[in-house]
Amino acid sequence: MKLTIIGGGGFRVPQIFDAVSSADAPTRVDELCLHDVSTERLAAIRAVLESQADSAARPPKLTYTTNLDDAVSGADFVFSAMRVGGLEGRIADERVALDLGVLGQETIGPGGLSYALRTLPAVRHLARRIAELAPEAWVINFTNPAGIVTETMQAELGDRVVGICDTPIGLMRRAVRAVGGDAASVSFDYVGLNHLGWLRSITVGGVEKLPDLLADDDALYGIEEARLMGFDWVRSLGALPNEYLFYYYFQAEATARIRESVQTRGEFLLAQQSGFYQDAAAEPADAFATWERTKFEREASYMAESRPEEERDNREASDIEGGGYQAVALALMAALSGGGSSTMILNVANRGAVPQLSDNAVVEIPCTVDASGLHPHRVAPVTGDMIGLMQQVKAAEQLTIAASARRDPSLAWRAIAAHPIVDSVATAKRLLERYREAIPGVARAFD
Repeated sequence: MKLTIIGGGGFRVPQIFDAVSSADAPTRVDELCLHDVSTERLAAIRAVLESQADSAARPPKLTYTTNLDDAVSGADFVFSAMRVGGLEGRIADERVALDLGVLGQETIGPGGLSYALRTLPAVRHLARRIAELAPEAWVINFTNPAGIVTETMQAELGDRVVGICDTPIGLMRRAVRAVGGDAASVSFDYVGLNHLGWLRSITVGGVEKLPDLLADDDALYGIEEARLMGFDWVRSLGALPNEYLFYYYFQAEATARIRESVQTRGEFLLAQQSGFYQDAAAEPADAFATWERTKFEREASYMAESRPEEERDNREASDIEGGGYQAVALALMAALSGGGSSTMILNVANRGAVPQLSDNAVVEIPCTVDASGLHPHRVAPVTGDMIGLMQQVKAAEQLTIAASARRDPSLAWRAIAAHPIVDSVATAKRLLERYREAIPGVARAFD
């Protein structure tokens, strides 16, 4: 089996290598092909992987290339994990919004739409090359904003594209631990969009456990999302929200905290990862140890702006244990390859799961996966403020997709104005103008 990673010089690639190389990996990868446009980043990650391979139980053959066609040809699975514009683009996504008094975050609000506008041309090109050179391949998308990117790729490749995210995985892991269940005994209801969803039911042995969990302060303390947003708020919702809903529910507080910070998240990561890539190039023998230190700092500070100042560097150890997306990605690969069925939360085409959204809208819902494909679960009706927020954000996403496909800045303006984070049409216009000035990839999106 050949697995290709687009964005193979990315910082989290060693986690995937570790997962596919372990003795108990659920599926066997014979070749891991890393593709990146940066030879420097590929070289740094190569140094880390070669160090890992020395102690790995069954490491795959490693290949590296900057040629997309070579990477895709013959692939059985393709992981899309690209970052068009690099972290410099992310910093502009964040800073342009903050300078106009709007939340500056990588995937939420105008920053996420700017990220999409510069990414979608590359995404469509990738999908077309896969259609030509590896039409039977499954594409697992990690590229953010994941819902928009997955929906765009599905327009070219259909249901052989599935999006995956580690935030609902983490929420489920914490909730299952809190109610004392295990994978075999737990059933659940989760619904939303990528980085916008709610766990609305969790049963163990057929007994609903969520109300008792929400009523128990000690149990809720083990749920990071409840700590972020407050026990009273999650009880009001009657559900456990995805952690990214902090940016919607506490927009003013999140914006203020980010503006008060010395660095945005993008600026922190650029400084941190630039140091890693430089050190790995200078001392390749120490690359793995350098990567491990950097990884811990990165995970411990994840969503730091959502926590009070005194807690920003003190994330609970239980919240950063166990990895996440790479293990689920391998379980997904194994199930699709005939290794038994598995249930997980995925980004898939709606197909009536949420009747208020179009069939082609990508939603984030539980699915059972086996050798015959993806089988989305029925979810309970979505009503009130939850469906209202989903509809508004999905409208902004689909306007962004249309703006990119038609190279139409008027549609991009409408997309930004439609997003609930942006409170003024005039501000939306200024946001688009400044993104086009600051980020070459956004400017080229309309050429």
